[in-house]
Amino acid sequence: MSVTRPLEGVRVLDLTVALAGPYGSLLLGGLGAEVIRVESPGGGDIARNNPPYVGKNGIHFGVRHDDEVSLTILNRARNKKSLTLDLKSEEGRALFMELAKACDVVIENASEGATARLGVDYENVRKANPRIIYASIKAFGEPSPYPNLKGMDIIVQALSGMMDVTGFPDSPPTRSGLPIADLIAPLYAVNGILAALIHRGRTGEGQRVQVSMLDCLASLVAEEHFDVFLEHGYPKRSGNFQDRLVPFGVYGTRDGHVAMVAFQPDWFQSLMEAIGKPELATDPRFATRGPRMKHAAEINALIEDWTRARTNAEVVHELQERRGVPAAAVRSPLEVLQDLALQERGAVVKLEHPDLSDSHAMGMGLPIQFSRTPSQFDQPAQALGASNDEIYRGLLKRSDAEIQQLRERGVI
Repeated sequence: MSVTRPLEGVRVLDLTVALAGPYGSLLLGGLGAEVIRVESPGGGDIARNNPPYVGKNGIHFGVRHDDEVSLTILNRARNKKSLTLDLKSEEGRALFMELAKACDVVIENASEGATARLGVDYENVRKANPRIIYASIKAFGEPSPYPNLKGMDIIVQALSGMMDVTGFPDSPPTRSGLPIADLIAPLYAVNGILAALIHRGRTGEGQRVQVSMLDCLASLVAEEHFDVFLEHGYPKRSGNFQDRLVPFGVYGTRDGHVAMVAFQPDWFQSLMEAIGKPELATDPRFATRGPRMKHAAEINALIEDWTRARTNAEVVHELQERRGVPAAAVRSPLEVLQDLALQERGAVVKLEHPDLSDSHAMGMGLPIQFSRTPSQFDQPAQALGASNDEIYRGLLKRSDAEIQQLRERGVI
């Protein structure tokens, strides 16, 4: 019996752009869905012009040549079929509805009201296909409480409260180093799509799935009860330390930084023995977590005096390997991409160039392990419109002459 992927047989019509939407459809494609990505004729997704570019001359930030592909596209457009279609034309919208009838899922992250203006919103699509799962990822929800405000990741971080609780106590609010809103929202969207597919399997009913980037981040902020901590004297921005769990933080070393956690009694005792101060494990100021929290700065300073005299490797060896105290070196992104264990599990993978044997670039993998239905991003990004003939001829049964006429009229 041939091995199938979890979402094999599910067809997705992808109207997404930028990051939040394409990351969601990328996940669906990696899980085995057939993803048909609709792009504008002649230009396609604006991300196709995002530097850096990859080609026979390597990776660069200069002017893109015709045989080069954006690294963004190599990453986010894998496991998707590129189809060009002008949704602003009446003929294009009619073709879209034909496609929707043959699909299980539509996913979009257009600006508020854009799909309605084009006539491809949920209400119109469900008339063509009542069983459709129509997923929308918006910055602030729809209708938005912030009319005319563009939903960029940094704006969402600011409004969510996440930025205000990130950074050091004496520093300004700090943006997350990753576009966290753009990455979290599609995870919720995919969860919603899968749940809706299960519901449809039971009832035959399609439905709309809506996810707001702001809602997603705000729900994460609400998990931590920062207001309660602030009332009891704990700053909302805790930087590299969490005094409620001291020792818990990032400590400088001779050649970098090490993260460690030692709030459990046995961990704390082992740490104090390692730094040569075993008596502090029974000192009333530090013996239990309550008093220790009040003396967090003092204990952190003692620990960092010890770590500063040692390398990352020496600290990790002494704590993690010899004593079982959780400790790890702070790694650079490049070190993570070069981690062979992560590569073997498919968490990070080499990006394939459609026309080159090796792009010399790494990208995100699918960090989900299945025992019976292996899944991964294993189809390279396609050139703009590369699947036009396959979809229009095979799925929509258009003749070669009809396809040529659609091209000549600028519909595809």
